[in-house]
Amino acid sequence: MRSKVLITGALHPIALEGFKQIPSLDIVYRPDVPFEEFKADLATTHILVSRSETDVDRRLIDAAPQLKYIARAAVGVGNIDLEYATEKGILVMNTPGKNTNSAAELTLGLMLAMLRRIPEAQATVKAGGWDRHRFTGFELRGRKVGIVGLGNVGHRVARFCQSFDCEVYAYDPYIAPTIFAKYNVIAVSSLKELASMCNILSVHVPKNKETTGMINREILTALGSDGYFVNAARGGIVDENDLLWALESNVIAGAAIDTFAVEPKPFPALVQHPHVWCTPHIGASTEEAQIAIGQTVVEQVRKALEGGVVDYHVNLPQVGVIDKQILKAYSTLAEKLGSIVGQILDFNPKDIQFQYRGDISELDNSIIRLSWLKGFLSKIVDEYVSFVNVNKHIERLGIEVGESKDPSFSSYNSALKISVRGAQGQQVSIGGVVFEERHLRLTLLNDFHFEVEPNGAMLFIENLDRPGVIGDVGKFLALQQVNISSFNLSRNKKGGKAMAVVSVDSPLNAEHLKGLKELPNVANAKALSI
Repeated sequence: MRSKVLITGALHPIALEGFKQIPSLDIVYRPDVPFEEFKADLATTHILVSRSETDVDRRLIDAAPQLKYIARAAVGVGNIDLEYATEKGILVMNTPGKNTNSAAELTLGLMLAMLRRIPEAQATVKAGGWDRHRFTGFELRGRKVGIVGLGNVGHRVARFCQSFDCEVYAYDPYIAPTIFAKYNVIAVSSLKELASMCNILSVHVPKNKETTGMINREILTALGSDGYFVNAARGGIVDENDLLWALESNVIAGAAIDTFAVEPKPFPALVQHPHVWCTPHIGASTEEAQIAIGQTVVEQVRKALEGGVVDYHVNLPQVGVIDKQILKAYSTLAEKLGSIVGQILDFNPKDIQFQYRGDISELDNSIIRLSWLKGFLSKIVDEYVSFVNVNKHIERLGIEVGESKDPSFSSYNSALKISVRGAQGQQVSIGGVVFEERHLRLTLLNDFHFEVEPNGAMLFIENLDRPGVIGDVGKFLALQQVNISSFNLSRNKKGGKAMAVVSVDSPLNAEHLKGLKELPNVANAKALSI
């Protein structure tokens, strides 16, 4: 039986040649064209190969009734409606890790170009000038480099910088302490501290709710007038208005940027600033990376067509057909609880302990464990996380995972509890139950007990158990035009500490969250999206 592959993103010739070697495959190559121009081809398409230019949304999926596989010729899958693809039984694959070295090398290249003013020197010579004394710069040797995110790209940048005799520091609140030691990097406990102690600050984190705008005026001010900032990770991690302010005010010495909040037409005032060195998102634009991506996407499609196990699942459609409803319900709950911990964790985890209580302790709980880890990791790693690769991510982060069962538990028919522990004795515990195999509830967070549906925009507020806190919070949210849908309060003892879990109709922005933390008796506040 023949299959048709529709390719809507430009691929390296080696990939096209590889597809031609699959005898049962008919190839339609329409790179970088609008949806309407390839819509007619979708009716008979079995395999779609895309890049970031194609939005694989419901409209596209509904137009392709025979679609069985979606292969993303890159790491990110933000342009794919994964939930709908899974619902339709379509397997989604990607090609992670193929541009890691390219991105790391570009980061180092940006550092050198910035410190040695290489682009300006070249432009001067090409224009007929010389005046080499204008371009006196700085050596990379001996610089203190701060890396935000010690993942696949970050740890490689650390290695390159060490080869230049740099002192390398890193801030990454999600990896075990042993990983810092493994890469000979000095761990720093906060982003602001890292910025204050280094000459070059380089970010290597995914773009999500927690990292968007994480490099702001406060961090840039801490970096200081002799400091340089590098972003070859994701656009939007730095607040570009704050970055422009820091450059115009001489708060920092310069910035090197490969990725922007808006592409392909980035913030004009920023890119035109004389102390900005920039490139048009070329982190993966090397022959080596594109060949590796091309070869991988062909191999994944070949394995899928032959009925083999592909290496880089992004989703697993068959997970939606778990034979026991209680497992499906607890898997859904577990992913939500993992997502919560991924958004509130403020220390480096050493191990994660799962405890299955009551009836679920008698079942195979592997899908529950994988679901929790998937929810947790999706908030903290710079790659898409699937059921297939969660264990590899956990191993890379140096986190140990343990499990125990408590069949005698009797408070509920079943319950789930997870504890995340740090090397210095820190701990976050979270638990939940499912009622009638369909009503999901968050029931435990550290010492506090609730019965809350974990869904939508939520606020977790820690406060002293004093009169008036509920009123102050309600009044503040009302002034921000934020409507409360539910307010659940728990305390560990009278007059002690309390925690509120507040469900709201719309998320709070960073300024609103800052104001919330400044309310009397409020110790901390976090905004989550579940």
